[in-house]
Amino acid sequence: MPWALPLRWSPWGRPGVKALVTAGVFVTTLWNLRFFLDPSKGSGEESKHREPLMILVWEWPSKQVPNVSRDVCRELYSITGCQLTTERQLLHQADVVVFPHSRLQPGQDKLPKERLPGQNWVWVSLESPSNTRALAAWNKTFNWVMTYRQDSDIFIPYGKLVPNRSATVNIPAKTNLVSWVISNYHRTQKRAEVYKNLSRYLIVNIYGKANNKPLCKDCLLSTISKSKFYLAFENSIHRDYITEKLWRNSLLAGTVPVVLGPPRANYEQFVPADSFIHVNDFGSLEELATFLKTMNSSRYQQFFAWQRRFSVKLYTDWRERICAICTAYPSLPHGRLYPDLQSWFNS
Repeated sequence: MPWALPLRWSPWGRPGVKALVTAGVFVTTLWNLRFFLDPSKGSGEESKHREPLMILVWEWPSKQVPNVSRDVCRELYSITGCQLTTERQLLHQADVVVFPHSRLQPGQDKLPKERLPGQNWVWVSLESPSNTRALAAWNKTFNWVMTYRQDSDIFIPYGKLVPNRSATVNIPAKTNLVSWVISNYHRTQKRAEVYKNLSRYLIVNIYGKANNKPLCKDCLLSTISKSKFYLAFENSIHRDYITEKLWRNSLLAGTVPVVLGPPRANYEQFVPADSFIHVNDFGSLEELATFLKTMNSSRYQQFFAWQRRFSVKLYTDWRERICAICTAYPSLPHGRLYPDLQSWFNS
């Protein structure tokens, strides 16, 4: 410190209280004065981050648009400093603009003509590359991607396991061996081929629109839970593409998932190795069927050991997913563009 205040020493060899208070006030005054002399020291980026981050959702991903006029991120998910809006007239105030791919139609729904300096655009999709079209039209358009892929800028899985200290296992009563809920059945899909061959060796109880047995929303889990195993077959096979078929229809319902999707090692990045059965674990579907039909009670219960440590969290509310952008915002790269969105998504 280039200057010093003369302090009156007390008889005990220490500064007097009055002198210390005076010195403290003087130093505080000088500290505050420096911000008036040089405003950039106290404003700028620091004050900007204290303002709520405005996220404009260009069009809501689901058909039903919720009310986001309140501070929903804080009220519902304890995420502060995050303001959601669907009002396009606020484009020039938005820090982030979100574009769900399901709502992007080239030539029909035009993107904004300009992007404000410092404004970042997010491409959002929960579909697999096999079910995503016209990506080439959006090259050099988006700064960030928000998908189920772990290498996304903002990672939004369909579900996850969260720590649970209850240390209890709950296995619903079983009345049948295998079930499957399927709405869109196409013979060209891998899952249709696997089901057709597997059904030669065991009976599969099929529900859903494809079999004219739709289940109501409140009937789904209670119906599936009666099966010992569930065919958690994905509609296409891609890295990290692990959907509600595993999280909700299997693990949350209290059945053992028989999965068809990315390799086993990929599933094990999300759930314990002993919590599921992978179709690729067997040399043939006949071997798989035999394994399912001959499993004893002790072996079956081992598949539920994960419940002693974890419980299932589903991500179903798009508000929660959009609010996650605010949590990730400080660590995201700014100013970068994806030159070839299709190449990235298909990699």
